[in-house]
Amino acid sequence: MKPYATWKYLILVVAIVFGLLYAAPNLYGDDPSVQISLESGDPLPAEFADRVSSILADAQLTPLASDLEEGQWIVRYGSSEGQLKAADVLKRELGRSYVVALNLAPKTPEWLRAIGAKPMNLGLDLRGGVHFLLEVDINDVRERAVERIVNDVPALLRKENVRYTGRRQVAAAGVLEFADAEHVDAARRVIASNFPEYQLSSPPDAPLSLQISLSEAEAKRIVDFAVQQNLTTLRNRVNQLGVAEPLVQRQGANRIVVQLPGVQDTTRVKDLLGATATLEYRAVAEDDAASAARTGIIPVGTQLFYTRDGHRPYLLKRELIAGGDNLVDAAATVDQDGGPAVSVTLDGAGAKRMFEFTEKNVGKPMAVLFKEREVVTNYNAKGEPIREHREVEEIISVASIRGVFGKRFQTTGLGSKEAHDLALLLKAGALAAPVDIVEERTVGPSLGADNIRQGFSAALLGLTLVVIFMAFYYRVFGLFAISALLLNLVILLAILSVLQATLTMPGIVGVVLHMGIAVDANVLIYERIREELRAGAKPHAAIEAGYERAFLTIADANITGLIATVVLFVLGEGPIKGFAITLAIGIMTSQFTAIVGSRALAQLVFAKRQMKDVPIW
Repeated sequence: MKPYATWKYLILVVAIVFGLLYAAPNLYGDDPSVQISLESGDPLPAEFADRVSSILADAQLTPLASDLEEGQWIVRYGSSEGQLKAADVLKRELGRSYVVALNLAPKTPEWLRAIGAKPMNLGLDLRGGVHFLLEVDINDVRERAVERIVNDVPALLRKENVRYTGRRQVAAAGVLEFADAEHVDAARRVIASNFPEYQLSSPPDAPLSLQISLSEAEAKRIVDFAVQQNLTTLRNRVNQLGVAEPLVQRQGANRIVVQLPGVQDTTRVKDLLGATATLEYRAVAEDDAASAARTGIIPVGTQLFYTRDGHRPYLLKRELIAGGDNLVDAAATVDQDGGPAVSVTLDGAGAKRMFEFTEKNVGKPMAVLFKEREVVTNYNAKGEPIREHREVEEIISVASIRGVFGKRFQTTGLGSKEAHDLALLLKAGALAAPVDIVEERTVGPSLGADNIRQGFSAALLGLTLVVIFMAFYYRVFGLFAISALLLNLVILLAILSVLQATLTMPGIVGVVLHMGIAVDANVLIYERIREELRAGAKPHAAIEAGYERAFLTIADANITGLIATVVLFVLGEGPIKGFAITLAIGIMTSQFTAIVGSRALAQLVFAKRQMKDVPIW
């Protein structure tokens, strides 16, 4: 046999070392752990380790380990029971300024972490976690669209000198009233040219009024846009949780699925997913707010709001100068007096309106309205949590405009924590519409462990059957194929771990299926060796010809397999993509191990041996 190139042996050794090192973290498993961080997002204080140790020691809950890992304090336990008890104690003792969550922390040794070796991420069905089905409140979307009609159309008519005598909102439409038919026709022309997406009609019993509503196509577009914007916002918020490979995707017309593998404590997640907070910048009306608050008579074109302490009322004009839709960036900072503030950046449209307003109203007051939809958790007599939604609308500041500004400015009037939280929510993006959790499921770690055991059993059974067949049918060469298959599995796991891919049950199915087809390359090679022997070739020549002449056939077979996996990945969703990725990586690694790995073994065993026959019959 021809000498086998040294560099090929070196590549094989490197592949073996790489596979063993980067697949190894998957053998160590996870520890039930308690994950602690400051709610503000700031680094933990220097004395925090002593404080946690003292709390746990007083409660007689000794952990396996307690240390700072990637900016969060991780307390590890050997069982879920100790983890749950420690979480309860730490929540009670640390207070609301800390986020205490349950999680699963990998037990990867420090020397493996030092070279970047990490275990694969496990999906919800293998690791456990939480599943939420959120429903977007499309009625709220439509109501706000009608409010924009009531605000924007009158402003346009005033700009075009078309006079109306009254305006109001009725069901899903805005209604404008006019003094005569001439003004009705003029308004119809102006609105139709500027807002072609609106439907205009005059009721037979009120010919001097104009009813403005959304067309069906426009209503559908607005709802679809709101759901898509919520989808993007929720992805941004989930990323703040640091969950490995979360799933956030749309389901149907107005629902969104959120799956968070490894998360066991849902309280923080619910608060973050459902929270809506935004700012609105509005002009302060000159009307008597105290009289409006006392009598309940609100002047046309204004709304009544109170300051944060609930004592002082203000009448604000309905038209927004800028709002949550115009915010492109926000950051917690300090004002010129050293107090907490939120630095706000507006988009082009918002900056233009803000500039025009401040240019014309220097010295006049402008209010900052804070709007939030809180999720309040109360407990009944049985200790069961009851979640309620509460709308918060309060004025955080009213200040005179000192100068002209537009794109960037500061908002004050907040506490330090409020400034941080508001900046976080604004930066992640305000929800375009409220969402409600209509379904919640928790997959326990024990169920995930059962799935892993079943998947491991299936893989072991498949491997055993392949080993028996190959050893019986191809004898020594069958053992070469089995060795290449084992190396292939190790390299496959290592690559998935390096890529931080998420392994789910369909992924395990891909691995099991891959074990059956991974030996195809060896089968083609061995059958080619048999053909050469039948044609009268010498043993060494037959082995060389088998490996060299079967290469193109193997390549063709693998290319068609890769094409199929690419189609699955492009057209599939969720689990189908995971299956396709696992299978595609397996096809590529199997070609390497079959051609390079098994040939290296054949070369080492038979190259210098005198043979009358090849042990492949």
